[in-house]
Amino acid sequence: MPSSVPAAAPRGSFLGGVVRELRPKQWMKNVLVFAAPAAAGVIDERVELFHAIGAFLCFCAAASATYLINDISDVESDRRHPTKCERPIAAGIVPVPFAIVLSILLLVGGVCGAFLIERDFGFTILAYLALTTCYTLWLKHMAVLDIMSVAAGFVLRAIGGATATSVPISEWFFIVTSFGALFMVTGKRQGEQSDLGEQAAEVRPVLALYTPAFLTYLRAVFSGGALITYCLWAFSSADLHGGNNVLFQLSIVPFAIAILRYALLLDQGKGAEPENLVLSDRTLLIAGAAWILIYGFAIYTA
Repeated sequence: MPSSVPAAAPRGSFLGGVVRELRPKQWMKNVLVFAAPAAAGVIDERVELFHAIGAFLCFCAAASATYLINDISDVESDRRHPTKCERPIAAGIVPVPFAIVLSILLLVGGVCGAFLIERDFGFTILAYLALTTCYTLWLKHMAVLDIMSVAAGFVLRAIGGATATSVPISEWFFIVTSFGALFMVTGKRQGEQSDLGEQAAEVRPVLALYTPAFLTYLRAVFSGGALITYCLWAFSSADLHGGNNVLFQLSIVPFAIAILRYALLLDQGKGAEPENLVLSDRTLLIAGAAWILIYGFAIYTA
């Protein structure tokens, strides 16, 4: 005899589910588009600032589209995940057909807006979308390449800020950004491995290919690379803007504190959600604010 008890409805409203699927917290990553024009000292110019803000919005649209596509692709595995099962698509709050249409609209808006800002920025957005598509379909299942592809997404955001504002990209900026992104993504993988435990391979198969020792090794390499290359960049910037400008060298202190603090938090198994970690840790926030103030003052007073 069929049960008369109705099935439980998905928790949460449809509109709230759509907002959650767009992952506005993840938009913090897109702040990287301001890095290149800020480092070049042109962020206070009206046209460059306008283009940087437009680049930020384009990346938000493109990134949200890729989050939707990824959740549509991973809907079954997300339903087995202890926390991702609450994502609106996996929970049935946002229907898959609607998510597909919304992702298409966001893609078109992001790409068209990017080409209206600058042609090269449009190509950067296309490269970002190609990378994220390859990640969703193949790269996320391949050890090492999955870390490098996610990190490349961060680097493309930084490059996007440069192409949107027609700012030349320095070699040191590119190298420091790359090492920092690789460090953060490696910590994310290690945090996921720690949080998921025995279910790690089932939820994210690539985690079965990593040993804790190997991820620890990668963290050491990438954090060391970020620290060393930033020191070289700081001294190079001081020479470029005037050898007596010690503020560039002084900016090494808060940068090193931020890297080491983040490494400590990763060692405590807190790296699975970097965006929440960065926004919730007081030491990281203070170190980041101090670095912005010192480096910004150095650039705009040089």
